[in-house]
Amino acid sequence: MSERQILLAIGTRPEAIKLAPVALALQQEPWARVRVLSTSQHRHLVEPALLAFGVGVDRELDVMRTGQSLSHLCARLLTATDPVLVQERPDLVLVQGDTTTAFATALACAFHKTPVAHVEAGLRSGDRDQPFPEEHNRQLIARLASLHFSPTEGARANLLREGIDAGSVHVVGNTAIDALRIADGIASASAFAPNGGQRLVVVTAHRREHFGLRLRAVCRAVRRIAERGDVEILFPLHLNPQARDAAMQELGGCPAVRLCEPLAHPEMVAAMRACAFVMTDSGGLQEEAPALGKPVLVLRDVTERPEGVACGAAQIVGTDEERIVAAATRLLDNASAYAAMAQPRFPYGEGDAARRIVDVLRLRFAAR
Repeated sequence: MSERQILLAIGTRPEAIKLAPVALALQQEPWARVRVLSTSQHRHLVEPALLAFGVGVDRELDVMRTGQSLSHLCARLLTATDPVLVQERPDLVLVQGDTTTAFATALACAFHKTPVAHVEAGLRSGDRDQPFPEEHNRQLIARLASLHFSPTEGARANLLREGIDAGSVHVVGNTAIDALRIADGIASASAFAPNGGQRLVVVTAHRREHFGLRLRAVCRAVRRIAERGDVEILFPLHLNPQARDAAMQELGGCPAVRLCEPLAHPEMVAAMRACAFVMTDSGGLQEEAPALGKPVLVLRDVTERPEGVACGAAQIVGTDEERIVAAATRLLDNASAYAAMAQPRFPYGEGDAARRIVDVLRLRFAAR
């Protein structure tokens, strides 16, 4: 088979983590010439995240500006991506998830009639504003992509209900589990072990739709949980100033809350290994924690990852302060309730999603 150029477009750290296993798998294929484009939507975080997997960046854009709107970001991405597509002339572009980078890249590819493959396709919350703008982005990408790599049968069913051609949809699992398998054990969980007799709870909160009163309610709940005296909270801060400022204002000075900068992926996996459970509005942690046997309290009203809830590994608690405290207290004080959730489960695959994606691509190109 003749050589094919595959461009991976990456804007955020989660995209880097989830596409790195695909890049590694493609690099083993003699027919694939892999090129990695970083849009720098998460400035300074994408390249280190990729390098942790041994993946380099070939092209880098500079699209971020302080305080820019989503419209300005999308416009800058379209403008900056256009010459890359002209110069690279990829046979296929891979985008991941539901970021503005993924949507803008898919739209730019449509303008150039360049095929797009969507990794993590078909996730739907059923609420256009939760998460925002991600729910919009992933629905729009579905209309632009030629290939859809769904993590679960439920995600595939979502696409079929929307009229996507069944022949273009492939259930492969989620590459987050591939990345977890690679990263697990690189960093030591003992580095995150709490003081004697205490239990560690890992918390992340950054959803745009929660900025303001909802995020502050989450932080107040975290403070109350920390003030029990038998819990230590690890809270990596998001780069978005609105998310950071709320956490620092509500939790700064609380001795049982450790606010820190974003952790590298291996360190985050190690922290989850060390913790009792996770409280998060992140999609990636909803996927990873069940595989580690760690219960997840989902700090959202709806989730596009219902499989974790269905198998008993996750519970939706929203952003109501009392509801969050009650759910966390139950896990901390009720041993049987905790044990029922704290079992390794794999609703998002066993860690072979990247290989399955590459198998589909090989067959597709060979058929041509």
